[in-house]
Amino acid sequence: MPDLVRGNAAIGQSGGPTAVINQSLVGVVEGLRSGLHASGHVSKILGMKHAVRGLTKGEFHDYTDTHQDVLDRLAFTPSAGLGSTRDKPDRAYCERILESCKKHDIRYFFYIGGNDSSDTCRIVREMAVASNYDMRCFHVPKTVDNDLMENDHTPGFPSAARFVAMACMADFMDNISLPGIKINVIMGRHAGFLTAASALARRFDRHLNPHVQGESTDGPQLIYLPEVPFETDRFLADVEAIYSKKGRCHIAVSEGICDASGTPIGATLIKGGQVDAHGNVQLSGSGALGDQLSDLIKAKLTPAGGKPPRVRADTFGYIQRCWPDTSPIDRLEARRSGQFAARLAMQGDLDGSVAIKRPGSGSRLWLGMDNGAPYVSEYQRVELSAVAAKTRHMPKEFIQGHNNVSREFVEYALPLVGSLPTFERM
Repeated sequence: MPDLVRGNAAIGQSGGPTAVINQSLVGVVEGLRSGLHASGHVSKILGMKHAVRGLTKGEFHDYTDTHQDVLDRLAFTPSAGLGSTRDKPDRAYCERILESCKKHDIRYFFYIGGNDSSDTCRIVREMAVASNYDMRCFHVPKTVDNDLMENDHTPGFPSAARFVAMACMADFMDNISLPGIKINVIMGRHAGFLTAASALARRFDRHLNPHVQGESTDGPQLIYLPEVPFETDRFLADVEAIYSKKGRCHIAVSEGICDASGTPIGATLIKGGQVDAHGNVQLSGSGALGDQLSDLIKAKLTPAGGKPPRVRADTFGYIQRCWPDTSPIDRLEARRSGQFAARLAMQGDLDGSVAIKRPGSGSRLWLGMDNGAPYVSEYQRVELSAVAAKTRHMPKEFIQGHNNVSREFVEYALPLVGSLPTFERM
């Protein structure tokens, strides 16, 4: 029998909500109820209202005896059921967290979130050890940006990527119907995974069949990621080359595109923009980047004495995070991630982060191809320090040139998003 401590468990949801973050919450509850609670080591399973902010105030929702039907409905409900927070705890804040844990006899601490949430777990765990308080801390991954180290992908990303792919599929058909230049600004401050998912909007007959020659000409024809320095003149040349040939152009741009010095293009355009607790200008709440790029195209691509091109821009914003048409893989993996975290606690681990792994490149699936292998994933414990306050970027093999993604990325992403619709082209 592993060395287990007796007390209560607390679960929190931190950072930006996702379409499947409640799957992880329910997964932790289910894992605890069938394990530590059933064994008598956990008396109460408490949900922190608005994460650590509610914890420090003693505000909880008790999930100990919540009916399974309620949990199942909650699991399929988008956004953070407990409420979230953008608070970034410093050491003094973490001391208040630990004091509240002691007050409420919390011995098992589960935090669902991104790299900052993992860092909070790490700090609280270290402070608990230093004060001789036996509390085990576990991080459950969550982020639509897909930017956590040690993970093949993170819960929240597949569903957000599905939204981006389907939105761009429909938007491209609109662009064909009423030709012009269309710009879609997509989430991703430092990592381009979500913007890259726009490539899934292209026709599969070009992506997936090696016997079909040439690349798809479907939109978005241009994809700009934060990992590749953004050059204004090069951007204009890219747009003009496609627009002059087709009379239309479809573009996907990450909100986090930067110039060669690393200065975010969007942040420089948002004067007096709101800043969150992490010091980040809130890019997704503003259409400034899309508007500025639109104005730039109109100014530079209007012929002398002629009419400016028809240019429109949309900023997808928060709607990407919690659209309820979730990826089946995402739902399953988010819930299992929570269950796995509870299992780590049951087997006597003192801390750790859950990582989703995809064993071997052979498990990647090309839909419609005979040589595709079934998609599989597995869950592993990794050190909190390996994830905490670190950012994963798009690997080089996923990037093609300065304005596209590679076949390798499409192969990586397609199994995650679920079946996509097929549109007829006349």
